[in-house]
Amino acid sequence: MNQTIVIALLGLVVLAALFCAVAWMAIRSRNMQVWLGSYLRRKPRPAVNGPTHVMFCFVDHYEPAWGRVDLETQRQRVDRWYRDYPAMASRHRDADGRPPQHSFFYPEEEYLPEHLDKIAGLCADGYGEIEIHLHHDNDTADNFCTTISRFNELLHARHGALSRDRKTGQLRFGFIHGNWSLDNSRADGRWCGLNNELILLRELGCYADFTLPSAPSETQTRAINAIYYATDDPCHPKSHNTGTPVRVGGHASGDLMIVQGPLGLDWKRRRKLIMPRIENSDVRHSCPPTPERVDAWVRTGIHVEGRPEWIFIKIHTHGTQERDMDTLLGDPMHAMHDHLEKVYNDGSQYVLHYVTSREMYNIIKAAEAGMEGNPHRYRDFELAPPPGVTKWTNPLPAGQVREPEVVAGGGRSVE
Repeated sequence: MNQTIVIALLGLVVLAALFCAVAWMAIRSRNMQVWLGSYLRRKPRPAVNGPTHVMFCFVDHYEPAWGRVDLETQRQRVDRWYRDYPAMASRHRDADGRPPQHSFFYPEEEYLPEHLDKIAGLCADGYGEIEIHLHHDNDTADNFCTTISRFNELLHARHGALSRDRKTGQLRFGFIHGNWSLDNSRADGRWCGLNNELILLRELGCYADFTLPSAPSETQTRAINAIYYATDDPCHPKSHNTGTPVRVGGHASGDLMIVQGPLGLDWKRRRKLIMPRIENSDVRHSCPPTPERVDAWVRTGIHVEGRPEWIFIKIHTHGTQERDMDTLLGDPMHAMHDHLEKVYNDGSQYVLHYVTSREMYNIIKAAEAGMEGNPHRYRDFELAPPPGVTKWTNPLPAGQVREPEVVAGGGRSVE
């Protein structure tokens, strides 16, 4: 072999090594090494006979005080949602005649009665439900339990939120962890402090966690695109890194159900025309809910094992940031719902259901119990609606607004 060929081969080896090094640095910079293997090993959703039912859930890290703004700015943020969300949602309907549902995960540390009164008003009019969000740091188990228990009772008594367990009477709630740090999952231990947080949440009445996906944060789990039970190891953090998939004929195992949204790679939107962007189910001005993203969420096909004809799409946002509200309450959101209702609600190949986080959990539990057919029947399978929300029973065409029929014991609580 002559010297020229040897030099050329060495050059190719060096270039390949440099490329691998750069690619690995890019992967590490976005913490993709945590979950990329799971993504590459993913299996396609099994083929189904008949229509695919699409459960579409929009959860919101709803933080009126984001950025430590003054009270007047907080009021303007909440007032815009109170005014504009019904105007947007009333133009859309799913297969069951319901408008889009918004799950407001409200932070305990930002509680102000006047803000929750207005959000409860939206829920009383049939546009969503209130759940629990929490930012905390260096916390203790006793303080955490006291904080969550007090907030649960306050939300229920004052604002008609949260359901009681039919058997025990305990208040049940969905949870999103602030700063993504569920179960002390940051390497530096910040923004939590509790290695046994999953156990504590279960004991407090949490029915499921909706924090994930959190990529590109280091808090992202190895398990992706899944609905599973996580078992807590109180001696170590991030016990929800893996778990036992929820499956038809199975039963609750471990400490807490983890309901994830779609996570993957978007090769159509590349960084510097080379590296794919991370599709992490986040909706905001910088990543609007385009039809292409909706199609990707559907293709991900998150489902209960053994029930592939029911798929669950959970997307998320931080709804009170001014730069994003035109996206969340304006034309981009109309485009998303128009696409869902046109392409994924034809009645033969797809059937669309707008659900709250509680309803999504109920339908998951119905699938686990072996229920079949139209999942609309199982919106209240295990947990009944909170006392302050409207039960939508009869279909309405898009563009018409129903006079709210508030269930007993609740309603708008403005004083």
